[in-house]
Amino acid sequence: MTTVRAFLIELGKTLKLLARNRVAFFGLIVLVTLIFLSYIGPLIWPAETKSNLAAIYQGPSWQHPLGTDFQGQDNLRQVIHGGRVILEIAFITGILTTLIAVTLGSLSAFLGGAFDSVMTELINVWLTIPQFPLLAILATMLKVSDVWLLAIILALLDWPGLARQVRAQVLSLKQRDYVEAAITLDLGTPHIIFREIMPNMMSYIAISLIFAMTGAIYQQTGLVFLGLVPLSGANWGVMLSLAYNRGAIYTVDALGNVLAPVGAIALLQLSLVWLARGLEEVFNPRLRTSV
Repeated sequence: MTTVRAFLIELGKTLKLLARNRVAFFGLIVLVTLIFLSYIGPLIWPAETKSNLAAIYQGPSWQHPLGTDFQGQDNLRQVIHGGRVILEIAFITGILTTLIAVTLGSLSAFLGGAFDSVMTELINVWLTIPQFPLLAILATMLKVSDVWLLAIILALLDWPGLARQVRAQVLSLKQRDYVEAAITLDLGTPHIIFREIMPNMMSYIAISLIFAMTGAIYQQTGLVFLGLVPLSGANWGVMLSLAYNRGAIYTVDALGNVLAPVGAIALLQLSLVWLARGLEEVFNPRLRTSV
C-alpha cells in the first residue's frame, strides 16, 4: 500500500506540473485518448468483415464520421483498429534506441581513450549511410513481419545520432564537482553514470525518447505504404497504401479515405511533440519541489 500511495503522489505531482503547460497537458490527453482508442476501441467497435457496395466512398456523415473506403467500410473504425501496431513499434523503437544511445554515448564520453575514438568513428561512419534506403533493403531481405524485429532494426539504425548528442552532454557534466567527487571516491563507472550523471539528463533523455518515437512512426508507415513490410491486419500505413493503389487520391468523394490515416498519424505525432514541451518541468527537481 505504501508503494502504491507513493506512486499516486508522484503521479499527482507530475500531472500538476504538466497542467502548468497547457500545450503539454493537451498533448498528454490526446496521446492517452489515442492509446485508449487503439487498445480498448476494437473491443467496443469490432472490425467490419464484409463489403458494403452501397456505401463505397461516401463522405462524412453521422453514420460514418470520416467517410468510407473502396469497400464501403467505415474509415473511423479502421483508424481505431490500425493504431495498435503503430504505437507498439513506436514505443519499442523509442525505448531501444534511447537505451543503446544513452549507454554507448555516456560510456564513450566517460571512459575516453581508445574506446571513445572507436565509438566516435563508428558513429560518424554510421551517420553517413542513408538510413531509409538501408532500412528498405534490410526489411526486404529479412522479410520483416514481426513487430519486435522491425523495432529492433529501426533502433539499430537510429541510435548513432542520439549517442553523439548524449556523448556531448556527458562530456559537459563530467566536469561538474559532484562527478569529480564521485570519481575521487572511486564509486565505480556504473554508479557515476547512472546515479550521478543520468538524473541530470532525464529531461533531455525523455525528449530524445519522444523524438525517436516520432521518427519510428514515419519510418514504419513509409515501409508499410511501400509494401516492404508485410504487416497484416489493420494499420494506418496499410490504409494509405490501399487508398493509393485504389486511386482514392484522384477521387474527390474518397478524400476521407486518405485524410483519415494521415490525420491519425499527424495527431499522434503532434501529441508527442506537445507532450515533450512540458517534460523539462517534470524532470527539473527545483520545479518538482514547488508542487
